[in-house]
Amino acid sequence: MRHPIENAETCQIDSLQQAAFGYFLCHADPTTGLIADTSLPGAPSSIAATGFGLSCYPVGVEQGWISRADAARRVLKLLRFLADSRQSREPRATGYRGFYYHFLDMRTGERTWQSELSTIDTALLMAGVLTAGAYFDGEGAEEGDIRGLADSLYARVDWRWALHRSGTMTMGWRPPGRFLKLRWQGYSEALLLYVLALGAPEHAIEPQHYAAFTEAYDWILACGEPHLHAASLFVHLFPQAWLDLRVPADRPMRERGTDYFDNTRRAIGLQRAHAQLNPGGFSGYGAHLWGLSACHAPRGSERLRDGRRQRLYGYANRGTPFGIDDGTLVPWAALACLPFDPDACLSALEHIEAGYPGLLKEGRFPGGFNPSLAGEGPAGWVDERVVGLDQGLVVMMIENWRSGFVWELTRRVPAIRNGLRRAGFTGGWLETE
Repeated sequence: MRHPIENAETCQIDSLQQAAFGYFLCHADPTTGLIADTSLPGAPSSIAATGFGLSCYPVGVEQGWISRADAARRVLKLLRFLADSRQSREPRATGYRGFYYHFLDMRTGERTWQSELSTIDTALLMAGVLTAGAYFDGEGAEEGDIRGLADSLYARVDWRWALHRSGTMTMGWRPPGRFLKLRWQGYSEALLLYVLALGAPEHAIEPQHYAAFTEAYDWILACGEPHLHAASLFVHLFPQAWLDLRVPADRPMRERGTDYFDNTRRAIGLQRAHAQLNPGGFSGYGAHLWGLSACHAPRGSERLRDGRRQRLYGYANRGTPFGIDDGTLVPWAALACLPFDPDACLSALEHIEAGYPGLLKEGRFPGGFNPSLAGEGPAGWVDERVVGLDQGLVVMMIENWRSGFVWELTRRVPAIRNGLRRAGFTGGWLETE
């Protein structure tokens, strides 16, 4: 068990992390082990949230919130379900060619919401599968089965098929046989997808496919430095929940004398600067209240507290610069960004706790809130959802800030090391481990 420094600040963060971890205990199906997309009654499973859950169980063991045996049973149940569930072109299957549908029925595992066979969400799932396989390294039968299933599930994914006669990977496929037209090209959370697809023992893609992905990168200047642009926070955060990129850099980063970790720090600075400038005149914005990312909100024209009318975008990828901003913020940003700029995050967390005490739902931050809209308190509109992806990101990033534990696990995974090297990453731990 890991023991963080005991003071009021870290104790509060520990409580928030434990509550976020509790999401995966409360919202896992007892039969399949699948994790619900959100806390709303009847919500389907998100395979991405399930991948985060698989990565969070080891953190829970290390922190003493769940026994190793209980966590192993949960992981094994889920991996067995994933291995045995139906893989076919049939519209109600669970997946096809090793990929999984974005949303699945919690109890049956069948495709739901007519969702796509998702390449990025499968990558998030497989990142969790590999993380669990790396952690459960004991000699017992259960932990041996976890490792065997993790290896076979990852090896089964046909990453090359998802190229579909192109230089970059498709975003998905729909039955009975239609690939989505959109491609993963240009900086996005698909950084993780390409690393896993490059490192696979079977069906791996080639380095030129990663080069095609990075050729569309959008570089801007931020405070006189080259900055790889992505407006929404989650784009920067999702891959680095698993990938330790504090020094290792690929060719585009090396050519500009930076790395993805520092790039994320700049992205946080841009968000804070935008909140201080507050061009939309939204309530609450400032150096200590920021966080623009993908989240839900009302949709349509709404009257703000100050009497103005504002267009609200519903579910959207909010961000800055050059992104959507309608006054809706993600309160979990202060926790998920801790490894990159702890001072900014701790001051933001203190500000949120003092100014918006009603935000927490069972100790967890909701998906978003908009202080400019009318509501019961200063937080204004508050999303009724607690989102599995957000909770997983909070658990993992707090742990990476506190101890680097998740990064330590994933550095052991041969597929991740191989994928990073084949993508052209060099430096740091890649040279010593």
